[in-house]
Amino acid sequence: MGAFNFTHSDPSTFILTGIPGLEAAHIWISIPFSTFYIISLLGNFTLLSVVGKEQTLHKPMYLLLCMLALTDIATPTFVMPKALGIFWFNLKGITMAGCLTQMFFLHTVSIMHSATLVTMAFDRYVAIYNPLRYATILSNEQIAKLGLVSLIRAVLFILPLPLLLSKLPFCANRIIAHTQCEYTAVVKIACGDITLIRRYSLVLMFVVMGFDLTLIALSYGLIIRAVLRISSKNAHQKALNTCTTHICVMLTYYTPGLFSILTYRFGQGIPPHVHIILADLYLLIPPMLNPIIYGIRTKELHDKVGKYTCCRR
Repeated sequence: MGAFNFTHSDPSTFILTGIPGLEAAHIWISIPFSTFYIISLLGNFTLLSVVGKEQTLHKPMYLLLCMLALTDIATPTFVMPKALGIFWFNLKGITMAGCLTQMFFLHTVSIMHSATLVTMAFDRYVAIYNPLRYATILSNEQIAKLGLVSLIRAVLFILPLPLLLSKLPFCANRIIAHTQCEYTAVVKIACGDITLIRRYSLVLMFVVMGFDLTLIALSYGLIIRAVLRISSKNAHQKALNTCTTHICVMLTYYTPGLFSILTYRFGQGIPPHVHIILADLYLLIPPMLNPIIYGIRTKELHDKVGKYTCCRR
């Protein structure tokens, strides 16, 4: 395939290398990556379409699923077109503005995704602990407001990162050993003092993930206590099934995310291509699995998806 040349001397251009050491396998690596991406788009757009068409699904729980689906569509979409361009056409150049923009949207959506999972945990807590007041506490309007708050929080937390990076000088070659403008990869090529931005990113990680995970753990602790008090076996089982579904989704998001962060911070002996593949899979696997998990484990949604699938056939 034709190569597109970008001069390293261009001060406005960065070079994304793809996966260092595996350049010869880029085409083969692109096959599972593009497959995961297509499956995630199909699954999440199907979920959005079904919930949008079915009035009976216009409830807070399903609106939260739609918010999750939107973040699951956006997350890989900010990365995969460029990554596939590198794999297929050797399109490695990206402007500094484009790189910082990709970083901003990628991390903003990640924080929104985390906030949505927190809201979903609270939603299940209210539904199980205080079902009679559920419609009052969590209406569709309240969910929309919480979504707006999540967006504002994400923007305010992430905006300083690209702003601080834009003030730094970068090394002459401007080569980013990655498929994306991921924060840690971009910081490595900065030649100025990165003390402030490193401290801010560490505080951000601990505040956002620590706060969100604490709220989720607290919600599910209260949920488990409430479930254990339910006398009806059917209600008990239904509550547990709903919680299990949410916990599966949270594990698919937070577990690889924490693992990826820890390998970057403390896994100096791990080859760079392993770091990059893990970072890419973290953006692909959860968005692909989430609609599948909810489609299988949420009976009402499963029935509606089956209804539309059968109708099309």
